[in-house]
Amino acid sequence: MTFCLGIKVKEGLVGLADTRVTSGSECITARKVTVYEQDHSGMFLMTSGLRSVRDKALTYFDELIQERDQPFDRLFKAVNAFAEQVRRVATEDKRALEDSGLTFNMHALIGGQLANDVEHKLYLMYPQGNWVEVGKGTPYYIIGASGYGKPVLDRTLKYEDTMRHALKVGSLAFDSTRISAADVDFPMDVVLYEPTRRRIVEYRYNKDDLVELSQWWQERLREGIRDLPSDWIEKSFDLLT
Repeated sequence: MTFCLGIKVKEGLVGLADTRVTSGSECITARKVTVYEQDHSGMFLMTSGLRSVRDKALTYFDELIQERDQPFDRLFKAVNAFAEQVRRVATEDKRALEDSGLTFNMHALIGGQLANDVEHKLYLMYPQGNWVEVGKGTPYYIIGASGYGKPVLDRTLKYEDTMRHALKVGSLAFDSTRISAADVDFPMDVVLYEPTRRRIVEYRYNKDDLVELSQWWQERLREGIRDLPSDWIEKSFDLLT
């Protein structure tokens, strides 16, 4: 399983991804974020699903970028080009994978801002190559293990929030997923894009970097439950007397 989270707020983009890859009984650490930069613009790409499909599609995409005379000027054009490579891999490998009992299930989150984009963009791409744009109403999307971190994001994240707030919320969503999903774990890769600087930066957090944050969050949750109004509970427990 994978945890990749893309967040779009008014101030910019925040991406988080775990690095655990499970194959049978073997676990390895591998990057799930790829960054592409060019003059005054850039994009990042995160994927979930079969590692072999991801690696092959990215190899084809890298080759396409190198062979182009001009860089992409709109992010949706780059998304379309990557979708073409995913469909190419599906044509080549999907039947063999399905015959082996494997599902062609790669999803991708692609964010950034290219030369002619008016604002920063974030797209979710499905295994079939079709995509949707992540908007203000629900300013995030998770690919991979989505259920554990979603409640934190739904309750605490808004489009008007700052990138710092988004990273805090995202890290808590990651922590919730890591606690409940055995195949999601540190290191956690973070990618940030701020439109005013038109620059993408990356940082990797290890478990020791965030252990205090995880403990703080767990203690506050328990304290919050202890402080929760409890008059309503007595109506049920009165039945025991």
